[in-house]
Amino acid sequence: MTDAALDMPIIDMAVPMPGFPAHQQFVLVRLNDEGLLYAFTSIQDPDLRFLVAPPEPFFPDYAPEIENDVLAALNTKDPDRLLVMVVITAGVNETTANLLAPIIVDRDSRRAMQVVLTDGNMPVRAVMRRDY
Repeated sequence: MTDAALDMPIIDMAVPMPGFPAHQQFVLVRLNDEGLLYAFTSIQDPDLRFLVAPPEPFFPDYAPEIENDVLAALNTKDPDRLLVMVVITAGVNETTANLLAPIIVDRDSRRAMQVVLTDGNMPVRAVMRRDY
């Protein structure tokens, strides 16, 4: 892990990500100057990282409803302080975002969890496009 990543605020998982129970702490490492792509990188194993992005530039109408039990698990006092990140899969022909299971981070408590939304209409592989 780079020295810069070690200086970043550590994000504690309120609930481990599915399939990764041993990874409890992550950092968000910005990958470009625009702040559109990040690596959600495990402190325990820096080789474990997920490509994530804020959904707004790609899916401006995306507004997931966060359940009260998630707010409680994150120790959230103000839902407006939540950071929503979608997990990205970069492919040769297209790049997709998982809109069904975003990672929600409370900016104040620095607690996070990946949430499977109750809205079953959200796609797991939404094609990412950006209007410039």
